[in-house]
Amino acid sequence: MSKRAKIILGIIAILFIAALIWFGKKNKKSIVEYETEKPFKSTIVKKTVATGKVIPLEEVEIKPQISGIIDKVFLEEGAIVKAGDLIATVRVVPNIQSLNSAKGRVKNSTLSFNNAKNTYNRTKGLFDKGVVSRQDFETAELSYNNAKVNLENAQSDLEIIQKGSTAGNGSTANTNIRATASGMVVEIPVKKGYQVIQSNNFNAGTTIATIADMTKMIFEGKVDESEVGKLINGTVIEVSLGAIENKKFPAKLNFIAPKGTEEGGAVQFKIKADVTLDSNYFIRAGYSANADIVLEKKDSVLSIKEALLRFDRKTEEPYVEIKVGDKFEKREVKLGTSDGVNVELLSGITKDDEIKIWNKASKDDKKDNN
Repeated sequence: MSKRAKIILGIIAILFIAALIWFGKKNKKSIVEYETEKPFKSTIVKKTVATGKVIPLEEVEIKPQISGIIDKVFLEEGAIVKAGDLIATVRVVPNIQSLNSAKGRVKNSTLSFNNAKNTYNRTKGLFDKGVVSRQDFETAELSYNNAKVNLENAQSDLEIIQKGSTAGNGSTANTNIRATASGMVVEIPVKKGYQVIQSNNFNAGTTIATIADMTKMIFEGKVDESEVGKLINGTVIEVSLGAIENKKFPAKLNFIAPKGTEEGGAVQFKIKADVTLDSNYFIRAGYSANADIVLEKKDSVLSIKEALLRFDRKTEEPYVEIKVGDKFEKREVKLGTSDGVNVELLSGITKDDEIKIWNKASKDDKKDNN
């Protein structure tokens, strides 16, 4: 073999060896070492949030006892009243048919009264002379008294239709709308000139004002059907108001609706809770509110972070990977209560096991990869 051929073969051999070394380095995979952490003791509290509002426990709607037009309103919303205080007056607008009927009754009663009066006077004169018997006189006197009462009633009815009351009623006149309970006037939906309808068996009537006891407030909200079964009357909850920041008011659950209503494809159940007020804050009726309700609480239980969990694609059972020597082994676990961050560990691993932290390699491995 010539010298030139030997040189060429030597160069090819060197290139071949260099290529092998380069491909070996390129295909070499660095071993990634994952960080681990152990289970820990934790108190897990599972909560739900009910949205709603804060309203007075007791509200009374004041309605008129006669139809008409609001003549004057004496109070404003926010006023403190006692039972019997005058709120507004109503000016009566008589119904033509009822007015004509009442006038006709007065005329008929007047005629009957005059006739009975004449008969009574004539019979009395004859009785004094001994011409008629006492029985005839007493019959004439009874007819006269009945006719007098009927005339007075007819005149009173006419006066009520015309004015809404009679002179003998005084301060109890139907045209005077008075408070029937003590508290704060939270709403006056009418103004001077508004037409109102009386409350009766066939009509609820027009609300003149709403009075509430603002010292007794309740939270009224709704919870989902998946959580209502875990609620218990008497449970202490915390109510946060949208209008008052960084303040929570304690409340006690006192009502859970036995029947739900469907809203947006989900069944919701109404709940109520007595709110303990703070004298430093004035709570207005209708404030939007959220209630934090503890559904379940586990004190000092063995827990792991939910981020460590994986779920089998076939069985959908949860599992973690445990470090055994230089490798990781799959371990199925049974879980308990979760708060969305940590979850109670019932079985599957012990407190000394080291659990793989997914997508978190050691710092040395990260440097090598870079």
